[in-house]
Amino acid sequence: MDQILSFVTGGLLQASWWQIVVFTLVVTHITIVAVTVFLHRSQAHRGLELHPAVMHFFRFWLWLTTGMVTKEWVAIHRKHHAKCEREGDPHSPMMFGIWKVFFRGAELYREESKNAETLAKFGHGTPNDWMERNVYSRHSVKGILIMLVIDIMLFGALGVTVWAIQMAWIPFWAAGVVNGIGHFWGYRNFASPDTSTNVSPWGIIIGGEELHNNHHAYGTSAKFSSKWYELDIGWGYITILRWLGLAQVKKVAPKLKLGDASKPVVDLSTLQGVITHRYEIMARYGDLLKRTAAEELDRLRPARRQDGSACQYTTLNKVRRWLPRTEDALQPAQRAEVDQALAMAPDTQVSKLVQMRRELGRVWESSSSSSEQLLSELQAWCQRAQHSGISGLEQFANRLRRYAA
Repeated sequence: MDQILSFVTGGLLQASWWQIVVFTLVVTHITIVAVTVFLHRSQAHRGLELHPAVMHFFRFWLWLTTGMVTKEWVAIHRKHHAKCEREGDPHSPMMFGIWKVFFRGAELYREESKNAETLAKFGHGTPNDWMERNVYSRHSVKGILIMLVIDIMLFGALGVTVWAIQMAWIPFWAAGVVNGIGHFWGYRNFASPDTSTNVSPWGIIIGGEELHNNHHAYGTSAKFSSKWYELDIGWGYITILRWLGLAQVKKVAPKLKLGDASKPVVDLSTLQGVITHRYEIMARYGDLLKRTAAEELDRLRPARRQDGSACQYTTLNKVRRWLPRTEDALQPAQRAEVDQALAMAPDTQVSKLVQMRRELGRVWESSSSSSEQLLSELQAWCQRAQHSGISGLEQFANRLRRYAA
């Protein structure tokens, strides 16, 4: 009887509370690594290739600890990138609201996983061997039930709590934090055409997925960190696998290369560099707009009691937070507010900067122009910027000349 009671309370290991905590943290972290390295970077975006043994370990582990099917996860994530923050995005806070994605992101995932059209269109290239067809996909629930039995055998009744945490780990961190907070709050290194943010510069808890804006800027890159102070622990594991000959990196984000400051002309190398680093360029331009808007508001502030200036101040102050974002990262209502504010102050530096940003964006948005035509447009843009009378814009154009492929 005592042995039965002992097993029920402590399982086979009779582990202390801190040992159970360590076990839980280790197994959930392995699950995070499986998601970010295997499902996300390797399968969804083909940023790296993994050795078959490593791939199968991750598939088996995810079957045990999440019940997720590789094809479903990959298809849903690819659709998210294809339809990002537009109609059809499976889990956008801009479409469903931040709280629904944060608290019910797993439900949105399950609903989309039943969409046969999504799986057929976006799920290509995922594993389709005998194990996938007859075990992992066909009996996805059995894996997590086996995990429940294992946890109970190891820790007794407390094993149910360990198992519950394992089951909630990915829905909370991936579906809630990354898909929700990662499009709502944080900082941005790149002006990607969405609201993606870096939740934290230290990508440890979610394996580097915290650097979500970096990922949206260069979706196929196997490395998510871009600044010297950013840590992508997922890239650390990939580096170890490469050293062991178990992984081959296919793509990483291009490094910014600036040429000689005395470079006299904008040439084809400049054009290629500008197109390659367009999200970084627009992020810098957004900072310029933010500073200029603050200066403009300070100029208008003393004259608030005058009707015209007061109206300009009010409208500009209302939209100042939207100004650093490119138009494709704004909702229609937000774009309308910005246009209305600029129409009321057409002669301000802010209005001129927004117009110049739109013209610069056409350099890489045009799909029919030749390289020579685009180069001519970029040269003309730089010339106008350098004669704009706006010191910040002049400095921006001088730096733009130094970009290289």
